[in-house]
Amino acid sequence: MLFNSIDFAIFLPIVFVLYWFVVNKNLKLQNFLIVVASYVFYAWWDWRFLSLIMFSTLVDYLVGISLAKQEHAVRRKMLLWTSILINIGFLCFFKYYNFFIDNFITAFSFFGYKIQPNSLNIILPVGISFYTFQTLSYSIDVYRRKLVPTADFIAFSAFVSFFPQLVAGPIERATNLLPQFYKKRSFHYGKAVDGLRQILWGLFKKIVIADNCAEVVNQIFNNTGDFSGSTLVVGAVLFAFQIYGDFSGYSDIAIGTSRLFGFDLKQNFAFPYFSRDIAEFWRRWHISLSTWFRDYLYIPLGGSRGSKFQQIRNVFIIFVVSGFWHGPNWTFIVWGALNALYFLPLLLGSKNRKHIEIVAQGKWLPTIKEILLILSTFALTTLAWVFFRADNLSHAWSFISEIFSYSLFTIPQIQPKILSILILFMLLIEWSGREELYGIERFGITWKKPYRYAFYYTIVFLIFLFSGEEQEFIYFQF
Repeated sequence: MLFNSIDFAIFLPIVFVLYWFVVNKNLKLQNFLIVVASYVFYAWWDWRFLSLIMFSTLVDYLVGISLAKQEHAVRRKMLLWTSILINIGFLCFFKYYNFFIDNFITAFSFFGYKIQPNSLNIILPVGISFYTFQTLSYSIDVYRRKLVPTADFIAFSAFVSFFPQLVAGPIERATNLLPQFYKKRSFHYGKAVDGLRQILWGLFKKIVIADNCAEVVNQIFNNTGDFSGSTLVVGAVLFAFQIYGDFSGYSDIAIGTSRLFGFDLKQNFAFPYFSRDIAEFWRRWHISLSTWFRDYLYIPLGGSRGSKFQQIRNVFIIFVVSGFWHGPNWTFIVWGALNALYFLPLLLGSKNRKHIEIVAQGKWLPTIKEILLILSTFALTTLAWVFFRADNLSHAWSFISEIFSYSLFTIPQIQPKILSILILFMLLIEWSGREELYGIERFGITWKKPYRYAFYYTIVFLIFLFSGEEQEFIYFQF
């Protein structure tokens, strides 16, 4: 079920009414309703894969209970590895089986051997990368004794399957989200209005920005050989805004929807295109995944401690694994490695935490230096996005080669003027709200009601005006 669909527009009010007006007196019934609603939400795509979520939930629930009772170090480690191997095993089978088989065949054919193993027509379960990492974080935190395991199976099931963030995050930690299922929740009008405001902004970024960028991006990327380098630059830039509008839009809708039900999810995007270097970008882009890899992979590997070789190794591991997490394609691995190369000079020069504070904090305008840093970081990020969007490495190389040809200095064959104005509008709004949790959290909040509501209705009007064919969110494929 898509957030930007009629189905969800009907589903959400029904669940909301049942949640606050029918089962609101009983916490366990509220949690049970969330589980049922989440399973319906997921089954709308394919009910058969509900068994995977249920099995993963049961495994990690039992592992948590067992870890609480077990003090023997070796047995505790065995329990943890049971959770890791089962969850990662499912993820690898459904997401990476054919990738490894195809590359196995290619490797042996290079040496003259012909192998005919069977490839499978495997359907990738929506959201498996997200809920797998969410349940794994629970088992790991219980193992590390950072979290007391729950005995409430309904609350744990609700945590794993919570429908607003089930299929594309944010990837929540049990330390933040699970305790919220234990507490009685009361309807708060201000919190609900804030949630609706964030949903509205998320829909704007998805429908008006991302979906309209997608039409031009698909035209350019699907016919790369027909366009000049300058036009390909237009395509790359628009894809940067497409993936941002699509994924941060999803996160805004997920967080806003959660707030309607009395839950607070972590911020997943913090205006990453206003970053002044790549390190800052990765602190602001897909925060829930970046911090997951930091806490459960990078730091256990040694982080930025140890020798320079170890530091470089750790950086490449975390970025390449992050790239591979996105999908079974060498383009994602190269995308991750390229970001590692961007990051290395900052790490080796001890400048990777230079820009912690918000750019131009407390000011309206940035300095010339900050503008140049933002533009250069965006350019590097956009270049890397070409690999992310390309069908394969050959496609990516031909795309980039044409960009750096003489045709770069020609007039673009495609000039999306209206779309450019809409992107500029989004950037201005987000720049004004960059110190908040999302773009319009405080925008116009002090205006008189007629002006404030005129702004909201303008957003609604733009959503209807520029809505086209219903499109899936990009990160559903991951």
